[in-house]
Amino acid sequence: MNRRTMIAAGGATLLGGYALLGRGGSSHAREGNFEIQLSEAEWRKRLSLEQYAVLRRESTERAGSSPLNKEKRKGIYACAGCGLPLYSSATKFESGTGWPSFWKPLPNAVGTRPDNSLFFTRTEVHCRRCGGHIGHVFEDGPRPTGLRYCMNGDAMTFRPA
Repeated sequence: MNRRTMIAAGGATLLGGYALLGRGGSSHAREGNFEIQLSEAEWRKRLSLEQYAVLRRESTERAGSSPLNKEKRKGIYACAGCGLPLYSSATKFESGTGWPSFWKPLPNAVGTRPDNSLFFTRTEVHCRRCGGHIGHVFEDGPRPTGLRYCMNGDAMTFRPA
């Protein structure tokens, strides 16, 4: 193995670990004055390990791993942390990214803020009631909004209509 291959493999390992384990330290998902505020112990008790990593540590699930990506029924996608309805199935679309994608959230459901955690700025999306990290929004979605809310399935639950 040459030096270049070794450096590339090391960098990929670090980035993969970062994505799987979350950012560690202080998390934006826990900062702010939200209606629902729980201790770390209470969040850990309420959520699965995967849900905790995404909602409270701003991790990202592996692409294509969420059963919600294949969900086709009519219904509502809600925050897995607090149950707040976030998205209607009427706004869900197949983005080809491997994550559930929507072109519009429900009214008064989400908040956004700049995310500079990688080598560029993205717009992070969180539950407006508990502050849980849900995903990111990008400006490459379908009409009528042109937005793609690329969400982690682990951050949501589905309620059929």
